[in-house]
Amino acid sequence: MEEPDVESLPRGGFRCRLCHVTAANKPSLDDHLRGKKHQRLENLRALRQAQELRSVFVSGFHKGTPASELSEYFQKVSHPTGGKGKREVLEEVLAQPQHSLGGQKLRVKPRERKEFRYSPPKKQGATRWEQLTPEKLAQTLLQADDVDAQMAQLVRLVEFSEGERRLRHLLVTLFQEVFSEFFPACAVLPFGSSVNGFDVHGCDLDLFLDLEKTKTFQASARGVGLPQCRALAPVPFPVCQAEEEEAGPEPDAHSEDSILSDIDLALATVPEVLELVATVLRKCVPGVHNVQAVPSARRPVVKFCHKESGLRGDISIDNRLALCNTRFLQLCTEADERVRPLIYTVRYWAQQQALAGNPFGGGPLLNNYALTLLVLFFFQTRSPPLLATAARLRELAGRCFTVVDGWDCTFPRDSARLEASGNTETLCSLLSEFFRTFGDYDFAGTVISLREGQALPVPSFLLSEAGTRLKLGPFNLQDPFELSHNVAANVNEKTALRFQRCCCEAAKYCRSLQYQRKSSKGKSWGLGRLLQPGALEAREPGAAHCHITIPLALAALPAHSRQQLCQQEQTTAKSKQSLDQKPTAQAPHGSEGPLDKPRKEQMPAGFEGLPDPGTGKPSPAHEEQPTASSKRPLDHREGDAVSPACKRLKAEGALPPLGDSVTWSCAVWHRVWLGRRRMRRQLRSPEPHPEQEASSLELEEKVSEAIALQEEGGEPSRTEPVLRFTACAQPGGANQQDTRTSLLLSPASEQTGLFQDFAHFLQGFLPRMVERYLGSAA
Repeated sequence: MEEPDVESLPRGGFRCRLCHVTAANKPSLDDHLRGKKHQRLENLRALRQAQELRSVFVSGFHKGTPASELSEYFQKVSHPTGGKGKREVLEEVLAQPQHSLGGQKLRVKPRERKEFRYSPPKKQGATRWEQLTPEKLAQTLLQADDVDAQMAQLVRLVEFSEGERRLRHLLVTLFQEVFSEFFPACAVLPFGSSVNGFDVHGCDLDLFLDLEKTKTFQASARGVGLPQCRALAPVPFPVCQAEEEEAGPEPDAHSEDSILSDIDLALATVPEVLELVATVLRKCVPGVHNVQAVPSARRPVVKFCHKESGLRGDISIDNRLALCNTRFLQLCTEADERVRPLIYTVRYWAQQQALAGNPFGGGPLLNNYALTLLVLFFFQTRSPPLLATAARLRELAGRCFTVVDGWDCTFPRDSARLEASGNTETLCSLLSEFFRTFGDYDFAGTVISLREGQALPVPSFLLSEAGTRLKLGPFNLQDPFELSHNVAANVNEKTALRFQRCCCEAAKYCRSLQYQRKSSKGKSWGLGRLLQPGALEAREPGAAHCHITIPLALAALPAHSRQQLCQQEQTTAKSKQSLDQKPTAQAPHGSEGPLDKPRKEQMPAGFEGLPDPGTGKPSPAHEEQPTASSKRPLDHREGDAVSPACKRLKAEGALPPLGDSVTWSCAVWHRVWLGRRRMRRQLRSPEPHPEQEASSLELEEKVSEAIALQEEGGEPSRTEPVLRFTACAQPGGANQQDTRTSLLLSPASEQTGLFQDFAHFLQGFLPRMVERYLGSAA
């Protein structure tokens, strides 16, 4: 039965109109409909509708007439009896032609029925981009004259207002005054989005509490008896000088009421200092609540919320590198006026495409800092460059060296020392080129370095001293100063691939006249279409191909490993996903002979032979050349009721020359991409062995076989596969440093819907399996 509150979305999703919740698939939708939130809103809607049925609209009475007087009047008019219901009373009131109260003629009519609308409770403080809805943005951007003007308008819409800037300044001043009372000579320094030039409505207030001078003060006080800082327990708030004199002398260095008498900052652990800072915030800073120390974060912080404004923030005690990064971003905004508009646009675009914008940190999405560095790297690689590399900035700084936490953070503090750029590209052109550049970028096989201003191949990067400590992953973006920090290390394969696909779609749109020229008919154009949620993906819902990039390619491996990788790609694509042939039923116990027999007589024409590496055309069937989808019979050992754990397929065909492509015709006989996680849990041992990771390929093969047998047990034997497609593999290119192999999958024309589900599974599964195979073989 169809739910009236549910609407279908492109790509198989659903949206609940009642709760404003989006579900990715039908099981998720069913869970939501059974959930407490949906049930509560349904009951609330029913209650409101019942109230509408037994209510009337009344007007014309004197201003200030109490509700009790109106209620008493209508009770007399209706002459209620014991057996009369509310609906009957309502009809009786409406049937009377005239009503009057206190000499005033009343106008009584049925209550207007309105559609129930759920308004979620407003959060304290706006989150990132929350105040700017896509509809409001689209209407505003229609009025601009060109794309450059639209970007400037976007910046004005999302940046701080003068009131927000003043509020943050006052809060920083308040924190400085309070903490100075308890930590003499300390400094409260803002960093991050509030001051780096990329402020957005409602962004967090990031503060750094510098206690270095306080440590020196404490050491001196203990050595020569200098006055200590304010006592915490007896003084709930900072007091003026006159109040200090009446309260008596300040506690000395050994007073049990002094903060610093209980803890030595030079020897204290980070959790101890964080708890001390949290105590000051809770007891001594007016208007601050929800204080929580988080010592387990990458940069330990104390989180807080300002009650009146709803502004959230955090205070860190060991984050000097963040101050350098903030000043570096400020320098970039001062170097070229095109930096801010382009970064704001890319950030908003990524948030609308669900590629970034995780407000609570963590997760597989890109953060704003990573997106900002990606745009700065793009500026560094333009010809001529708009921004200088970090290495070049170090040269421009001269002899003024800056080292923070062991990292070289040297760059000019004055933008006047920067070199002028000869690049004259417009913002419209730069945005289009940004999407084109990263639409086909080897994020997994290279490391983006803002220090060098180039993408370094992973093999050569690992040989350098700086590359030994960097955490590599599907998206490698090195911090310009903390060289061991991959700012996109949290991004997974799925998000990295989606980022590339979205960049490709955006690049296609930016080549159209709808992006470049203003619409004379008042239609959405330029950024108005680009920045709408999922607008470009919905343009081609039935994509007829799938592109998979395998990071470690033949060209990046030693000669003896190239053949193994080529064979493994064929093995993974065939045996692990059952692409080659339909598995046969389980043989009875004790039977002799192979479990799987060659099914050449049932093979479709496309399986008759391998393609010729030189031409890409299939070889003639009568030559009986081993096909790319053929399987040799498995050896059956006596007493085995199932096939061996590892099926070793032989790629008997000649390997294509490096740089040539090879094409296979493939068939999928079972939906092995469904239920893999549940089946994997059933097959995995409850106590994993140390060798579990090395045998993950065998485990995945067992999962595929179990799903195939389970599916085949409930239906008659198939004579046709559920899906047919072709796969074309192409090494990365002529460049020997290129670390990619491209696999292009194209379905049969009538099977695009089923193919999308299968391709979505392969995009994350296939590169991971190849990586595990190479890791186990190393």
